[in-house]
Amino acid sequence: MPAMAQGRDPILIPEISQHEVVVRQGFTGADLLLYGAVLQPDGRRAGSDTPYDIVVVLKGPTEAINLREKRRIWGMWINADSAQFRSAPSYYAVASSRPLSEIVDTRTAAIYELGLESLQLSPIGAIRPEEVSRFVAGLVAKRVASGLYVQDEGAVTISEGVLYQARIPLPSSVLTGNYTAETFAISRGRVIASATSEVTVTKRGFERAVELWSREYSLIYGLMAVALSVFMGWAAGRIFALG
Repeated sequence: MPAMAQGRDPILIPEISQHEVVVRQGFTGADLLLYGAVLQPDGRRAGSDTPYDIVVVLKGPTEAINLREKRRIWGMWINADSAQFRSAPSYYAVASSRPLSEIVDTRTAAIYELGLESLQLSPIGAIRPEEVSRFVAGLVAKRVASGLYVQDEGAVTISEGVLYQARIPLPSSVLTGNYTAETFAISRGRVIASATSEVTVTKRGFERAVELWSREYSLIYGLMAVALSVFMGWAAGRIFALG
């Protein structure tokens, strides 16, 4: 639902091309179009008085995560330091009309989590700030490489000072669940309007049945998976032996 600031601040009216993404067999990902308009309370376009920028953030379900750092000692890779985080977004994408450093300062970016460098992860237990920074940087780099974390500055286009749009990719490896799309209109470093929409990523059919089975009967599912792998290996060996 759109949010309106007090006074003469503009109204942000957001929309999404798909409010539901269905994951089926052979799913290769999807592109979401986030678009909308920024208007003054009296209906005039917001950009007619004060120029503004748009930043769009799409977040997936949060999850607890345990990170382990490997070190090479005497030619062997072994587990070294580790860190646990209470809530890390399984997916995070940010798109903006200009580089974020030109739109907001670091404090505002941290408050609204605008940008990969401003993600606020909650570490569990006593851990030094420099270690938190190192593990967060490692997690971000890993998920950027897999397409689960995206920062695309300049991907938001604004037309006639009213309409905006941005395309955000969802890779095939995204988790199912509720995704939150937050849109911010920013002028002179200040958030003048914001709005939130939701997207649901869900599985249906056979994929959904397998997912539910694996959650509710995890032990049986694991044993069946192992048994199937052993059987497939044995069958392949027999076929090659007969050939």
